[in-house]
Amino acid sequence: MIKPDSNIDNNISQKTSSHWIMNYYSRNSVANFALLSLLFSAVLYFCISSTSTSNPLLPFLRDHNFCTTPPNSMITTFPVDELEAALEKTSMPNKTVIIAVVNRAYVEQQADDTSTTTMLDLFLESFWLGEETRPLLDHLLLVAVDQTAYERCIFKRLHCYRLVTDGVDFGSEKVYMSSEFIKMMWSRTRFLLEVLNRGYSFVFTDTDVMWLRNPFTKLSRNETEDLQISTDIFNGNPRSEDNLLNTGFYYIRSNNKTISLFDTWYNMKDNSTGMKEQDVLSDLMKQGFFRQLGLQVSFLPTDHFSGFCRDTTDYWSVCTVHSNCCRHITAKIFDLSNILRDWRQFKGIVAQFSIDIARNKTMDFRWSPHTGCINSWGPSKASNATNKL
Repeated sequence: MIKPDSNIDNNISQKTSSHWIMNYYSRNSVANFALLSLLFSAVLYFCISSTSTSNPLLPFLRDHNFCTTPPNSMITTFPVDELEAALEKTSMPNKTVIIAVVNRAYVEQQADDTSTTTMLDLFLESFWLGEETRPLLDHLLLVAVDQTAYERCIFKRLHCYRLVTDGVDFGSEKVYMSSEFIKMMWSRTRFLLEVLNRGYSFVFTDTDVMWLRNPFTKLSRNETEDLQISTDIFNGNPRSEDNLLNTGFYYIRSNNKTISLFDTWYNMKDNSTGMKEQDVLSDLMKQGFFRQLGLQVSFLPTDHFSGFCRDTTDYWSVCTVHSNCCRHITAKIFDLSNILRDWRQFKGIVAQFSIDIARNKTMDFRWSPHTGCINSWGPSKASNATNKL
C-alpha cells in the first residue's frame, strides 16, 4: 500500500493558500482603487461646483485651499491667443514682464541723422553694459506698433508682439502733441490695460531709458505696493502726490485697484482733448482718485531712477537714466550715446581698482552735459520737433 507523500500535500496546501491570498489582495486592490477614484471624482465635482452658493462643502473647501480661485475678480481668463502666448513665454515665474513699445522711428536711423545707431540699439546696449541686466532681456516683450518695427524686433531675436490699431498708421513720424501722437499714446494705454486684465504685472519702460543696473534691486517687493512710478523731479517723499510723475518707467501689479485705475484713465481719453496720457494720469492723482481707489503708490527717487530733468550724481546707486525733458529723437540719441560712454568709463575704473580706490577716483564723476536735449527746445527745433512714444 502506497502511503501519501506528506510533502506533496504540504506543497499543494501552500499553493492553494498563496493563490487564495493573491486573489484576496487583488480583489481588495481593485476595490481600493475604485474607492480612491470615487473620492477623487467627488472632490473634483465640488471644486468645479465651488462657485455655486448651494455647494454644502464650499466653506470647507475654501478654508482648506482645496479649490482656489483668483483673488482678483476683475482679472479675466483668456484663451491662449498670440498675446497670451507672448506673455507666457516672456514672463517671470511671478507673472511679471518688462514691456517696451517701439515704432519705425525708434528702430531705423533718421534720414537727416548723422548718428550711426538707433534708439532701440542704445536701449539694448544698456542691458549689455548694465549690472545684472543681461538676464532681464529674457523677460522683455517688445511691442511693435508697425510692421517695420516688428520685423526689426524679430531680426534681433527678441520677444516680439505686433500691436495693430485699426485705422491708424503708427509707422510714420508723429509730431509731438499732434492728434496722431496722442492717439498712439492712448493705444499704448489700452494695450497695457489688457495686460493687467490678463493677470500680468509689468515694468513699463520707454526705450529712451538706459538700464544701467537691475532696477528690481531698488523696487519694493512688498505686494501691497500697487504702483511704483518714476518722477521728473523728486521732492524727497516717496508718498507725496506733489512729485511730478513720469510714465516713462513704472512697475505696476495686476489687481482690482490697478485695473480700475487704467480703465478709468483710458476712458478719459475722449474728454481730454489736447492732453497726452501722462497729464491725464497726473490730473487723476491730483483729483484724489489714487486715494479713492486705495492705491498704494510709491514715487521713485531720481538718485536711483535718474533722468535729464534732474541728474543723479551717484554713479554707484543709479539704476536707470531717462532722456526726459527732451523733444527730439536725434537729440535723445546724441545725449544717451554720451551716457553710455560715461558709464563705460565708470565701469572701467571699477574693474581696474579696488572699491575704495575706485570710489575716490569717481567721486567727482558727472554725466556729460545734455546739450542735444537742451538745444532741442530752441526755436529751430521746436517747429519740427518730434517725439516717438
